Amino acid sequence: MRVSQLLIPTLREVPAEAEVISHQLLLRAGFIRKAAAGVYTFLPLAWRVIRKIEQIVREEMDRQGGQEIMMPIIQPAELWQESGRWDVYGPELFRLKDRHGRDFCLGPTHEEIITSLVRGEVRSYRQLPLLLYQIQNKYRDERRPRFGLMRGREFIMKDLYSFDRDEAGLDVSYGKMYEAYTRVFQRCGLKFRPVEADSGAIGGNDTHEFMVLAESGEALVVFCPGDACGYAANVERAAATPPGDTGIDEEPRPAEQVHTPGIHTVEQVTAYLGVDARRLIKTLLYRTEKGTVAVLVRGDREVNEIKLQKALDVLSLELADAPAVERISGARVGYAGPVGLTGVKLVADPEVMGLVNAVAGANRDDTHLINVNPGRDFIPDLVVDVRLVRAGDPCPHCGTPLQEARGIEVGQIFKLGDKYSRALGATYLDENGQNHPVIMGCYGIGITRTMAAAIEQNHDEDGIIWPVSIAPFHAVVIPVNHKDERHMQMAENVYRDLAGGGVEVVLDDRPERPGVKFKDADLIGYPLRITIGNQTVETGAVEVRRRATRETGLVPRDRLVGHVRQILFES
Repeated sequence: MRVSQLLIPTLREVPAEAEVISHQLLLRAGFIRKAAAGVYTFLPLAWRVIRKIEQIVREEMDRQGGQEIMMPIIQPAELWQESGRWDVYGPELFRLKDRHGRDFCLGPTHEEIITSLVRGEVRSYRQLPLLLYQIQNKYRDERRPRFGLMRGREFIMKDLYSFDRDEAGLDVSYGKMYEAYTRVFQRCGLKFRPVEADSGAIGGNDTHEFMVLAESGEALVVFCPGDACGYAANVERAAATPPGDTGIDEEPRPAEQVHTPGIHTVEQVTAYLGVDARRLIKTLLYRTEKGTVAVLVRGDREVNEIKLQKALDVLSLELADAPAVERISGARVGYAGPVGLTGVKLVADPEVMGLVNAVAGANRDDTHLINVNPGRDFIPDLVVDVRLVRAGDPCPHCGTPLQEARGIEVGQIFKLGDKYSRALGATYLDENGQNHPVIMGCYGIGITRTMAAAIEQNHDEDGIIWPVSIAPFHAVVIPVNHKDERHMQMAENVYRDLAGGGVEVVLDDRPERPGVKFKDADLIGYPLRITIGNQTVETGAVEVRRRATRETGLVPRDRLVGHVRQILFES
């Protein structure tokens, strides 16, 4: 392919709308163009990358026995109503009506459709297990699409669904997908970490996210650095170690009100009263569809709202506003506390229950209580882990201090169990003629997000550095002087030899200055740049530059193809 014939509209300036580096570089390097908020057109270079990622995914799904199918994007509301998700999924669900007034949605995921398919086609245990997958567009009406392909409203995804007789079979299918995902991201040339995660709106039991490690990642991951442990989790899921000995050797003293005028933040209270934040009880009021709850965590901790939502088994969860706080507690924000608080459910993190002579709001303006003792001065309705785990906290498996890193979720695998098969009536008959619900798992990979994540992890100040396996082209041949027939003829010969040797190569035949071509080559991120100049014409030595390391060397013309192939495919 010749660059003069390719649609690669590179940009010199960083587009104002682009916040993260992948978005900036995909726009600047001519890979994508915006059609609407969160919706993009993929230009030729991007589509080549996407097709390569898809091919890697297909090969690994097929290796594990997956069968590719294609399901409809437009899904009838009746199936979502059967599963109970039509009203639960939320405003991210694109909803529409046909000309007859029937309700449909654009598929954000396909649990309902695939379960309906299996319900109609699977009758016997002999038909199980099944691994069915597709690669297609998905649609989610994000409130604020951002970060380019990281959080869009239309994106390409691979979703596979497993169907087994029992939990033991699901364990096997889950293991196959864990192995397949590991191979996919290894083959894509990415540094990644599988972590325990929250299942979110998909539901189910066990789940792992596959995180590409990058400073720009939205997700925070905590992990145990101990080689023997291997624990890693998204902070949304990370389990807090049960509190041990608090080290507080005091006798409980009588609770006492103290005047704290204008003192309402943790920092202000600790400074004013001369106490450590670990001795404070922070009281936060949340509204849910089941009523308001008061959540208690230590002053140095934050509430993990994902854990809290699961513990309360609620669909909606939001912090109460200032008027609601004042109406419920009788005081302004910052002075609520658990002692004497009525009309709300009291939820305490286990760490709170180990405090002695703590400090809490007094449910009265400009007033706090000191010497508050849980169990004596208040009794929670529920004691459960609701705190956000951070670096330095002990690993729940081995006690080693956890470390943290940022990551980009590119894949997730779930054990669904019978959540959808029971709701939608997908059953099979066993050897004895007994009816059972099929046991399901679902497994997703964000194809377009993987492309963006690869850039977040592989770039420098000059542009993209593609891993060889997913680069749009392996190499670019650049003649230094497009007006010199010797340069152009040599470049043509090198281009043809490399293409004949199985190298995906482009020839930059544009009538541009060499500096422009070099900048575009770095911006686009071809793994190799092959330059044809006077030295090549005179000596036969070809300059080969590696994009990732910037190493440059001269290679004899007759050894060029073998040398390039060795760099690309054997190193």
